[in-house]
Amino acid sequence: MSYVLPTLTKKQEVDSFIRSTIDKVLVLRFGRSSDSACLLLDDVLAKTAREVSKFATVALVDTDSEEIQVYVRYFDIALIPSTIFFFNAHHMKMDSGTADHTKWVGPFQQKQDFIDVVEAIFRGAMKGKMIVNCPLPQERIPKYQLLYKDV
Repeated sequence: MSYVLPTLTKKQEVDSFIRSTIDKVLVLRFGRSSDSACLLLDDVLAKTAREVSKFATVALVDTDSEEIQVYVRYFDIALIPSTIFFFNAHHMKMDSGTADHTKWVGPFQQKQDFIDVVEAIFRGAMKGKMIVNCPLPQERIPKYQLLYKDV
């Protein structure tokens, strides 16, 4: 858990952050403060929050909270940490070569990786794009297997 970044535990708080973040990328990290991968990502986010503050706002969302389960189901967050991006209340998607374009699953390996991704999303959003290409090389993108229930 990062004490530098705001932690959202209620649906109303998440709604307010999404609606009130204008002309900036909103980065929401869904996860648990007790998970080691989340702590690794929180460290990267906290260290870069000031560097990206001109074009991005970063917040943590606690998936253990009952009120947040609406978003967990809506965004199909099965693996944590999952990072979701918004721009002017629109969900931004990123083509990173994985099966899921709606979120970034896993931690970023380096601070610069996170800065590059947020900057690419910001530049694409300013041009009116809703989906952008990932600026990172394939070897630095976390790989995971999607498992579908009842298929």
